[in-house]
Amino acid sequence: MRIGIIGTGEMADALGRQWLRAGHRVLVAGRDPAKSAALSTRLGDGARAGKLLDATAFGEVVLLAVRRTGVLDVMRAVGGALAGKVIVDCTNPIDEADDFRVVTLGGRSMAERIAALAPGAEVVKAFNLCSSGLWRREPPTVDGRPLVVPFCADGFRGRERARRLITDVGCDPLPFGGLDRAGQLEALAGTGIRLLVAGIGLESVLPFAQPGPAPRA
Repeated sequence: MRIGIIGTGEMADALGRQWLRAGHRVLVAGRDPAKSAALSTRLGDGARAGKLLDATAFGEVVLLAVRRTGVLDVMRAVGGALAGKVIVDCTNPIDEADDFRVVTLGGRSMAERIAALAPGAEVVKAFNLCSSGLWRREPPTVDGRPLVVPFCADGFRGRERARRLITDVGCDPLPFGGLDRAGQLEALAGTGIRLLVAGIGLESVLPFAQPGPAPRA
């Protein structure tokens, strides 16, 4: 599969590297051509660099992996070129300077705002719940088990592309509903990050009990 990656940060690096290992081709693009070229060099064979519109033309799927403050500006620049494409949105609308507040609460999720700026594209919310360090593992596991990756998508093609890309990273895909539920994943990411910053794992707040033996008749 041809994957255009918009963004040159840690998530672009980590996921791009995993997909290259799985045999996909990648073109990375950012607003700084030097950073795009440097990332493609680090990724190695199968990767190349280009401009933002090169990524939209190249990719059957386009990963949007830019900082929250730049997401909508980037989409205004390239959204019209994404008709017929699948956009994978791994961004989180979280304001680190405001105690990790989710800035879209009470309105449309970031994924829905992205979709509104890309008519004719299918947007998938995925890969937003874990840091780049976990995505660099080969494969990403938790206690020896494959990581489960929830995703939201409306269309069949978006769901199928998401399943394949998640599986190719070595994880288990979990359909989480349509794009109207993407805000739940964004809020979950904000909660998890806030807890981690406080030195608390999510399992300390949600201590799910293990299933016990079946009751006797």
